Amino acid sequence: MAPKPPARGTFQRFVQSEAAGGVLLMGSTALALAVANTFLGAAYGEALHARLAGLDVLHWINDGLMALFFLLVGLEIKREMVEGELNSWARRALPLLAALGGMLVPALTFIVLNWRSPETMRGWAIPIATDIAFALGVLSLFGPRVAHSLKVFLTSLAIIDDLGAILIIALFYASDLSPLALALAALTMGILYGLNRLKVTLLLPYLVLGAGLWVAMLFSGIHATLAGVLLAFTIPLGTRVGNDVSGSPLCRLEHALSPWVAFLVLPVFGFANAGVAIGGIGPSSLLEPLALGIVLGLFLGKQAGILGAVWLARALGLAALPKQVSTREVYGVALLCGIGFTMSLFIGLLAFADAEREAITKLAVLVGSLLSALAGAAVLLAGRANSGSVSGRAD
Repeated sequence: MAPKPPARGTFQRFVQSEAAGGVLLMGSTALALAVANTFLGAAYGEALHARLAGLDVLHWINDGLMALFFLLVGLEIKREMVEGELNSWARRALPLLAALGGMLVPALTFIVLNWRSPETMRGWAIPIATDIAFALGVLSLFGPRVAHSLKVFLTSLAIIDDLGAILIIALFYASDLSPLALALAALTMGILYGLNRLKVTLLLPYLVLGAGLWVAMLFSGIHATLAGVLLAFTIPLGTRVGNDVSGSPLCRLEHALSPWVAFLVLPVFGFANAGVAIGGIGPSSLLEPLALGIVLGLFLGKQAGILGAVWLARALGLAALPKQVSTREVYGVALLCGIGFTMSLFIGLLAFADAEREAITKLAVLVGSLLSALAGAAVLLAGRANSGSVSGRAD
């Protein structure tokens, strides 16, 4: 049975907003690097560490604003799993296996390079992530020359990748757990689940309880942004008719959040976290195990893991390439998945508290992501230049 038009329309709108947001994210990243390496660098650092209502500005951005990003990711995951591009095993198989390979091999790459450096091993999860906004932003530069099915594959892979990164943050980056705060978070989740079971479609109660859940998570020892994902899973999908989403609380909230996340939350996060003073880091820093593990994990580990998983899935008959997509284009996407910017920086901030390792992590993430973006764009551009038809493409 062919996919319903409304689901495809929603998916296309999501791809377009993420791609536009990715371009803006690139600009905010470049601006942060420029500011941090000029006479404004000191003021930039002071502004980010200014106290506001008990937390510094950077804390509000990374724990507060980013909760909205995780809420949107959670909504997208739920919708795609229920009725979208990931609603059946046939559709999930290839991006699921590719995402698993794309998380496992980068992590192993980092671990191998840092095996004799136990003080940096906590950063093993940094290169596992794919920045969906950045990757789609690069892919969008090719316009209609890129098949829609390739965008679907990249987006589905990145969504599953995000889910894996979220689980890893919850399992491996929690600290100083507070039983009382966890109990309050569990109680709030119980109430939210009850609202869902009662088919309450008014968003206000969910959002109010979601704010309380965020506060409880903030003091629980589990990163507060995960409250966004937990809240998303309790928002009912509801029903919709055509493009009318008034009967779907999840779609209403997703549509309302998408532009704010794409055009405010992610650019602000990028500007606040990408500002690395290059002059304070010697070139030799990129040859240290921490930096090598991140750069090679993103650039080599990602492509090797994704391509290996895709090859294995096809060899075992578990999945086939998307229609109108060539092996070369899958390789280009595998390279683009090495753009780990947002989530990689986020995990790096959780992994290391000292300024020196944070700076090395940021620089390594930027280098690995840039290499992946340039190589992925080159492969896709060469593929389009060399094939004027669909000859040689997978069925």
